[in-house]
Amino acid sequence: MTSTARPHQAVATRDRILAAAVDLTSRTGWAKVTMARLADEVGVSRQTVYNEIGTKNVLAEAMVQRELEAFLSVVGTAFDEHPDDLQAAVVAASRGVLDRAQDNPLLHAVASATHGADTELLPLLTTHAGSLLAVAKMVVGERVASFDVALGARDLDAAIDTVVRVVLSHVMQPSGPPAQTADDIGWVATRVLRG
Repeated sequence: MTSTARPHQAVATRDRILAAAVDLTSRTGWAKVTMARLADEVGVSRQTVYNEIGTKNVLAEAMVQRELEAFLSVVGTAFDEHPDDLQAAVVAASRGVLDRAQDNPLLHAVASATHGADTELLPLLTTHAGSLLAVAKMVVGERVASFDVALGARDLDAAIDTVVRVVLSHVMQPSGPPAQTADDIGWVATRVLRG
C-alpha cells in the first residue's frame, strides 16, 4: 500500500516545491532562491528538495516547464471550444495566453528582472527558449492540422513558428490589452495560415 502512496506523495512534494519556488522568485527575486530556503518554505529537508528537483538550474527549467504546460492547456481548451473556426480558435488561444500572462507572478518576476540585476531566468524565455518554442509549435501545429489549411508543410511550419513567436513576444512585452492583441494576432494568423 505504501508503494502506491509514495509516487503520489513525491508528485505532491515536487509540485509544492515548484509552487514555493515561483512564489519566492516573485517575492524576492531568483537570486535569493536557495534550496535551503525552499525547504523551509515547503516544510521539508534540504535533501528532499535536492532529491525531488536537483540543481538550481534544473529548478529553473522545471518552473518554466510547469508554466508552459499551464499555458498550453489554455491553448488546447481554446481550440477544443472552436473546432470549426480557425480564427476564433487562434483568437481564444491568444487571448487566454495573454490573460494568463498578465497575472503570472513568474513572468512578472522575469520581466521585472530585465530592468534590474536578477536576469538568470530571462534566457530560459528568450535566447535559450528553443525547447519551449519547439513544444509550443508542436502543440499549435497539431491543433491547426485539424483545419483546412492551404499551406505546404514547410510554409505551415514557418507560419506556426511566426505566430508562436508573436504571441510569446506579447507575453513578454505587451503592447495593448489582451483582447485587442488577440484579435490582431487572430486576424493576421488566419490570413497567413489560409495561404
